[in-house]
Amino acid sequence: MTIDLTRREIMVAGAAATLVAVPGREDAMGAARSEVRALLHSRSEGIRARDIERLMAVYSSDIVYFDLVPPLQYAGSTALRARFLDWFGRWDTSIGQELRDVNILESGDVAWAHMLIRTSGTQKNGHEVGYWVRTTNGFRRSNHKWLIAHEHVSLPVDLKTGKAVMDLVP
Repeated sequence: MTIDLTRREIMVAGAAATLVAVPGREDAMGAARSEVRALLHSRSEGIRARDIERLMAVYSSDIVYFDLVPPLQYAGSTALRARFLDWFGRWDTSIGQELRDVNILESGDVAWAHMLIRTSGTQKNGHEVGYWVRTTNGFRRSNHKWLIAHEHVSLPVDLKTGKAVMDLVP
């Protein structure tokens, strides 16, 4: 008997196999998710305080970061540090960070999370901002520590106007 499976069916079967009940796995998954949540909290606190050292401590040195603004990507911690320092310099107040709908998946030393983040505050030009972004993170655990290896921040785009939609609320 031959079974023909599509690539997607094979991937789904493989993903399901990683979720098979293994004694102690639920506790480990819960611990990993708690560690990732703590890392996300630390990231938000670093942004809120505009504390570059605290913020960069959650990113891997080989981070690949897709931001709202050009270029297409920031590769490496040096590029990301410069991007964050530029962004921090544009704010007059602390930078509000509200996380919502955080979903975390973990398997071994890799985890993924997606969430909505509301950024708010007053910029140096006096402009009050408050907008939601979509964020996806890829995490890697090394030496018993989780770090963000990939981050993608996006806004929906109105395809008729070509403009970002910044007034959506979850």
